[in-house]
Amino acid sequence: MTQTSNPDRRVPTRRMSFDDAVHSVPRHFAGDGDLIASHVLAVLSSLFPEGEDFFVRSVRHFRDQVTDPALQRQVAGFIGQEAVHGREHRVFNDRLHELGYPTRRIDAMTRIGFRIRERLLSPLANLAATAALEHFTATFAEFVLTDADLRHVLGDEAVRDLFVWHSLEESEHKAVAFDVYAAMGGSERTRVWTMSALRTIFFVTLATEVTASLLTDPETYRPGRLRTSYRRFTGSMFMQREFWERLSDYNRTGFHPDDRDTVALVEEWRARLFGDDGELVGKLATATATATATA
Repeated sequence: MTQTSNPDRRVPTRRMSFDDAVHSVPRHFAGDGDLIASHVLAVLSSLFPEGEDFFVRSVRHFRDQVTDPALQRQVAGFIGQEAVHGREHRVFNDRLHELGYPTRRIDAMTRIGFRIRERLLSPLANLAATAALEHFTATFAEFVLTDADLRHVLGDEAVRDLFVWHSLEESEHKAVAFDVYAAMGGSERTRVWTMSALRTIFFVTLATEVTASLLTDPETYRPGRLRTSYRRFTGSMFMQREFWERLSDYNRTGFHPDDRDTVALVEEWRARLFGDDGELVGKLATATATATATA
């Protein structure tokens, strides 16, 4: 019996390089130099490398127990994609550190948090956390790929390219960790409870770290700058009811990530980014990667 929800799902590993592009990212890189959006994106990027490493460890732990060849291939692609995500966000985070963002402190705290979790909880519980957090990234990714205004908020071209590529790949592998969790006999109760806990933890952490980051920025104290930025933020993805409803859908009995059909969206962005004359073909690190991405 198959263990994957979609045997035809392709999860290619693309070796990307944004090194040169991110070196010129300005301090307030979000659309129109927006203050809060720049700090939100910087904090999110700071969380990604250690988060991606945790996802890889969580899924890799069960890799040898996956018997379905299709899911085995998808797991290999998941691990490859997440490893490249971590690497590229570390490069971006180094630039953010140069610009004064607290990326290294956030990275260290995230690493400690995940390591403590892994010592205290079972591998299956950590896989449940990975499946839940993958729903966060898949939801964010779908908004990025469907909302041109949100892509404008990403601002600087290098930052936009980084997040759009990341969003495509999160959409490509959005069900892999979930399918592994189901194949390993993970319970619905643990799945739902884990999401409920992480939803609160994630957004409390995000709000706390963004606030702390803003307090270190002299522009926060310039008259009117914070107020203007906050008015923009009230219209952001995080303040939309639809965003929260999609996150909460994970708690529905019988939920599966493929319930939201993003196949056409993924194909559209594969072509835009990595097809003939694709927007990001030049960011592929090798000719071999180009062939893999477009096969």
